[in-house]
Amino acid sequence: MTGCRSLLVAMAAMALPSVSAYAQVNAEQVLNIGRNVLSMEDYMLSIQYFNQAIKAKPYLSDPYFFRALAKLYLEDYKGAEEDCTLALDRNKFKTESYKVRGFARQNMGKDSLAVLDYDAGLKYNPEDKYFLFYKGVAQTEMKKRDDAEATFDRLLRIYPQFEDGYAARGRLRALDGDTVGALADLDKAISISKNLINAFLMRAQIEADQKKWDAALADMDAAIRLQPQEADLYVNRAYLRYNLDDYFGAMSDYNYTLELEPYNSAALFNRALLRYEVKDLNRAAEDFSKVLGYDPDNFHARYNLGLVNMERGHHKEALADFDKITRKYPRFYPAYYAKAEVYRNMGDMRTAMQNAYVGDDLVKRYVSNPEKNPLDRPTIAPGKTRTANDAGNDDESEIEVMNRFNQLVTVGSATEQQQLTYNEKIKGRVQDRDIRVEPEPAYMLSLQDSPLSLRSTSNYFRELDDFNQRGYISDKIYLSTGVDTAEESVLKKLFDRADFYEGVVADGKARPADRFALGVIRSMLKNYPAAIEALDAAIEGDPGFTMAYMARAYSRYANIKARQASATDEDAAASALRQRQSQRELTDVIADYDTALKLNPRLVFAWFNKGNIYYEMGDYTSALQCYAEAIKLDPMFGSAYFNRGIAYLHIGNKRLAFSDLSKAGELGILPSYNLLKRMK
Repeated sequence: MTGCRSLLVAMAAMALPSVSAYAQVNAEQVLNIGRNVLSMEDYMLSIQYFNQAIKAKPYLSDPYFFRALAKLYLEDYKGAEEDCTLALDRNKFKTESYKVRGFARQNMGKDSLAVLDYDAGLKYNPEDKYFLFYKGVAQTEMKKRDDAEATFDRLLRIYPQFEDGYAARGRLRALDGDTVGALADLDKAISISKNLINAFLMRAQIEADQKKWDAALADMDAAIRLQPQEADLYVNRAYLRYNLDDYFGAMSDYNYTLELEPYNSAALFNRALLRYEVKDLNRAAEDFSKVLGYDPDNFHARYNLGLVNMERGHHKEALADFDKITRKYPRFYPAYYAKAEVYRNMGDMRTAMQNAYVGDDLVKRYVSNPEKNPLDRPTIAPGKTRTANDAGNDDESEIEVMNRFNQLVTVGSATEQQQLTYNEKIKGRVQDRDIRVEPEPAYMLSLQDSPLSLRSTSNYFRELDDFNQRGYISDKIYLSTGVDTAEESVLKKLFDRADFYEGVVADGKARPADRFALGVIRSMLKNYPAAIEALDAAIEGDPGFTMAYMARAYSRYANIKARQASATDEDAAASALRQRQSQRELTDVIADYDTALKLNPRLVFAWFNKGNIYYEMGDYTSALQCYAEAIKLDPMFGSAYFNRGIAYLHIGNKRLAFSDLSKAGELGILPSYNLLKRMK
């Protein structure tokens, strides 16, 4: 929808408070830059500018509001809610803050609070299009259907060409079972705009329920044209094509779905069924096996794999599949008939008759007294897939149960799962990127600086600055979170510098600073034992050399990890010996960081690195304590918030994890928003 873009333009045009002092002029400039960056949809960077404006003038409302808007686009709804509250605390007449906060609350399931925000906004702007629209959607979710209908009626009287309003009212009517009214609204929405994917999807669903397959397919085609990279749409279109006997088209859709999402279980399951139907048994078995690899409790796939194995003559595998089903569902009679067939094919007529008798007995008992002798009805495992004709009817016939057990699955429900969007044209959505979630890395000393980033924490500490300022060596030392030694020129420089310092040591003229530099370079070259040796000598020459303890701790821990990574198969005694050695060395690593902290109690990076070690050891309690100390010393340390957030997730504290991850995202740690979205 275009409301958010118009909202953004309107906000950009707002006049800021007048300024007189230089500090306020600076805050205004930073805020303006942030708004420009926000309008270019670079949300992460815009947040950093708003942070600066807030730091300069924390009493202004606008920086909090715009930061909330950026967080909203990143789907950090909790962070957006909190920032809107801060904006309203400073200016309760800033009505757009009610809108953004209401929208954020709606996306967190706080529909009743969202309605209160929309009502507050409507007091100031009683005809605001989006206050009315979002309110109607929230009332729909609260199942206040009469109130929602009244809100949509009011909205569409004021804005008779508002396509999203018709689509939302169509959804409301579809949920109420009024398909005639729903189709009328959806037809109207689509006549106004051909770009409403939800309207096409809802209409396709209603048409499919009415078995109007051609009409449903046309609407699904339109939806796919609008979102050609949405894999689940192809799964649903394949179902429609299957019902039109277009097996080739259905198979093509499943194949393309799996190109987009190789792990899409619905597409794998359905493709396996089609392959089974055309007797492509080997590839059908392969697909069913993949489904079970992702979801071992999917008994639909298990049963069908058993049938495929039976037809392939793989009797033992088929029996194993059916046995797993009957252990879980002992009153699922078709599995006993299937086992009877397998034993008959194996020539074991006695066992075949026994299994057939069990199946017959279950059916007879059910027919005589269904309530006393119910049959097991395995269902699709909870998740995003559902059977195409799953109406939740507990009084289905046995034939319907079997059909349902073998039925193609479709994905979701356009009516039930309609997404509320603040702005459909969103770029730079870092939370949608497939980022592997792992802790932010430890800090190391090196001859290379870290690449520029959005992060708020400076890599400064006193001893490092003093060392570089005094020029103890000709090279400058940096604190970084990783170095790139892939380029030949970089490696050549490192080896040249290592040769230089090794020559100084060989001449007997080395000072602790020279040995320290040699240790740092050797660590960058991943020669950790030699690095530790040089750093040992540096510390022996100067026991108060804080940076040498930091460098040695890093090298010691990297050496442990490198040895573990390169370990080959070994007997139990050798493995136990290596583990004891690693444990002793870990104690030495922690001791080095502790010594560095005694020399400089404000060395935040030592706390952070200690936290990472405890995290990797699985000692999350100690890791949390270390990250908390780091945050206490530097409340803008985004990496510490991020790592503490994922440590909280490991111990199951979702509330504190989300709070930390939201703060980390605010401070420039990009993977935070990806993880927040995935955990929701």
